[in-house]
Amino acid sequence: MIDAQPLVSVIIPSRNEERTIGLVLDALDRQTYPRKRMEIIVADGFSADGTRARVREFIETHPKFPIRIIDNPELTAPSALNAGVRASTGEIILRMDAHAVPDPDYVEQSVRALSETGCEAVGGMWDVQPGGAGIIARAIAAAAGNPLAAGGVRYRVGGKPGDVDTVAFGVFRREVFDRVGFFNEQVPVNEDYEFFFRIRAAGGRIFFSPDIRSRYIARADLRSLAGQYFLYGRQKAAMISFHPRSLRVRQVIPAVFVLSLAVLALGSIFYPTLAILLGAEIAVYIAVCAGFSLWEALKNKTPMLAAVMPWVFACIHFSWGIGFWVGIVANSGRLFRSLTGGNGRLGKAGSFR
Repeated sequence: MIDAQPLVSVIIPSRNEERTIGLVLDALDRQTYPRKRMEIIVADGFSADGTRARVREFIETHPKFPIRIIDNPELTAPSALNAGVRASTGEIILRMDAHAVPDPDYVEQSVRALSETGCEAVGGMWDVQPGGAGIIARAIAAAAGNPLAAGGVRYRVGGKPGDVDTVAFGVFRREVFDRVGFFNEQVPVNEDYEFFFRIRAAGGRIFFSPDIRSRYIARADLRSLAGQYFLYGRQKAAMISFHPRSLRVRQVIPAVFVLSLAVLALGSIFYPTLAILLGAEIAVYIAVCAGFSLWEALKNKTPMLAAVMPWVFACIHFSWGIGFWVGIVANSGRLFRSLTGGNGRLGKAGSFR
């Protein structure tokens, strides 16, 4: 029976998403999961473009579609998610991104995975789409699923179903929020990974299913990509300041690489022999980027990717690495307290009420 299926609350943080919000709502309207067992909550941060108008227009043309807009005065993703969770009534909370277009069976597959695995949260696979028509946009989309840029994260590069550290756009049992609290609003970009860490620290499991799929619309140019990854790196450092044990090797490699270049460049001023090491490191990096770029060019049958993707890789690595160290400096006090056991109210697992 339809009424026996759990009610799913889909929460969409949005701010100035006029270009993509309609695509997301259209995709949710086409879900194979019963519409009567879904509610859609758009938590909007007072968009200055036509985002709200598009949502209202959608509501008017789909009067039976269970959708509403709530305000997000704090303007961040975790505050939007927290407001959405508090306003929701579903047994299952499904976080959806305003840049993502879920496959028609996305909700159905998510509910099935939660039921079959018994995990606290599940998620699936990104199929990254270019954000524009040019070769730069295509290269950015290709890089998003490449191990050199994605670090082997399963929801980006694919893989077998199983337990993981993180997934894209998590789907949660509602009781998880009673156990570990809400999203940490002091980590406005890396809030999902921080939340997953607390779930795992409390004994919960995060499950990846390649059957749960969505199309993610990537950035269209290097400038916006650099801003995105600088923010990612900075907020990763903020997240680590709460939970130092969450740091993974794949996350620290770009930061160490950027720091090593800076140290060698500065040191070579006083010790010229260090310039040889600096040149060798740069040469190896260029060769690795060229190799992965050629692989993508052959895989996508697009020769121009071989010339463009090294710049995309460099943009991602340097932006993330610089952002990480900026974030470490900005959050050094809290990081010190965490490392020395003075993290007060969070304790080992952490909780944000």
